[in-house]
Amino acid sequence: MTNNGEVLWAVSRTIAAHPNYSGAVATKYYTHFVTARAKAQSAAQAAANANEWSGVVELLHPLEPRSGGTKELRALLAQSFDLDSEDIKILHWARLH
Repeated sequence: MTNNGEVLWAVSRTIAAHPNYSGAVATKYYTHFVTARAKAQSAAQAAANANEWSGVVELLHPLEPRSGGTKELRALLAQSFDLDSEDIKILHWARLH
């Protein structure tokens, strides 16, 4: 695709074309987790209301597994589902390459 003799994809991918471009690339993670609204419920009720999810989450920086990476991931997922972090149980997560 061209415009006035210029290749559009080349222009759009130059750093000079995007002065606010920081060079940061999103880090993608596969996540498998359960959400539950556990407040004021018995264990049986909480299990019945649990929802299992899986998918890809994109973050602007890599998670640090030794310094609470799952805590940060739980907080992000909880915010997306309008839940408390305690209502998210991560079953599995892995960085995608």
